[in-house]
Amino acid sequence: MRIATWNINSVTARLPRLLAWLESSGTDVLCVQELKCTPEQFPAAELRELGYEAAVHATGRWNGVAVLSRVGLADVVTGLPGGPLYEGVEEPRAVAATCGPVRVWSVYVPNGREVDHPHFAYKIEWFEALRAAVAGDAAGERPFAVLGDYNVAPTDDDVYDPAAFEGATHVTPAERAALAELRGTGLSDVVPRPLKYDHPFTYWDYRQLCFPKNRGMRIDLVYGNAPFAKAVSDAYVDREERKGKGASDHAPVVVDLDV
Repeated sequence: MRIATWNINSVTARLPRLLAWLESSGTDVLCVQELKCTPEQFPAAELRELGYEAAVHATGRWNGVAVLSRVGLADVVTGLPGGPLYEGVEEPRAVAATCGPVRVWSVYVPNGREVDHPHFAYKIEWFEALRAAVAGDAAGERPFAVLGDYNVAPTDDDVYDPAAFEGATHVTPAERAALAELRGTGLSDVVPRPLKYDHPFTYWDYRQLCFPKNRGMRIDLVYGNAPFAKAVSDAYVDREERKGKGASDHAPVVVDLDV
């Protein structure tokens, strides 16, 4: 079984690439983030033609998440139970589904913007709600994973230059502590192998030639419980999909399971 996560940075803008990648990669379940569309704009019909059902949580031009599956889709949960509001609004950042033998969450963790910004406090609160929401599945016997754009680099090795991020979000002790608390529910970091270079970065800014210079970050993560981690036979970053005109600024992270 092949499971992947991908911040697509607009499903409508990237639709031809998404459809081509699904066909070429043989992915069974794809967790998608940053849809940037309304429910009516989501390409459900095009995905059905490829054999994929979709659980979608989207409200408009920002955020949005989905789980795409060609192995079944059941017990869907849209939204993060008990999650905080931002400026009085529940943002569409989480959706869960059972896909065959595996249950997954697709998550798009808040960015945080700046350490002293209200969005940063919201990010930490959101992590707390995520931990509470997944604790039961994390401790269970069914393969389970939380996949998505976490907007946190777990260690200094997960950024191209720690000094370049000094004082910025994505690398702070508070964010990394939130990740550690999430792992404390029984999840572990399924670290993919890079297809090029030494570190499996998953995101490269569009600016300043970051991708050609490999100035990246590993912020798209797969956190799986013990049955999930035990079943992993391979994991890699599909760096090739970050290349070319019209690419997302994130690459898919692909995990193969023996289930």
